[in-house]
Amino acid sequence: MELKNVDDVLKAFAQYVVDASKDNLKNDVNKYGSNKAGGDLDNSIAYTFDKSQDLFLLDFLMEDYGTFVDKGVRGKTSTYPETQSALSKYKYGSGNFPKYGLREGIAKWLKKKRFQFRDKRGRFMSYESMNYLISMSIYNKGIKANLFFTTPFELGLQNLPRQLTKAFTLDIEKDIILGTKK
Repeated sequence: MELKNVDDVLKAFAQYVVDASKDNLKNDVNKYGSNKAGGDLDNSIAYTFDKSQDLFLLDFLMEDYGTFVDKGVRGKTSTYPETQSALSKYKYGSGNFPKYGLREGIAKWLKKKRFQFRDKRGRFMSYESMNYLISMSIYNKGIKANLFFTTPFELGLQNLPRQLTKAFTLDIEKDIILGTKK
């Protein structure tokens, strides 16, 4: 039996989640004064839809660190208590992350963005010094929960059962009508 309407509803749901997640990321970046939208995380958000005989598989894809940006990470010494990162299952200093993984990521980011802080005398700081300062701040304070993916996913999920019921009904009716014509 062909379930074309169900396929269309699931694909529309997935596309909504991807588009809204990208918009949320861009709006969050712009909220802090940056006019540069995009980036590796934004470009990596996508979905795959696989349909076999009796199974629909819908996978959402993004960079590995997207989960940390979405859910937040509690810091080693303090965290953002007013945000959901205080409730996050991720925490720096727990031993669950690769050693120096944060510093490697910050180093790549700094070199890609190519900016440098200045010290009190006005001299440019080295990338290594900036990397240390930024990564230690993040390690101790944590990462604020963004919910760029969770919010659209949950909003889209609220309407999905009703839409799937309608689509499935249309597919069944179409199949019955085609069966009676034969």
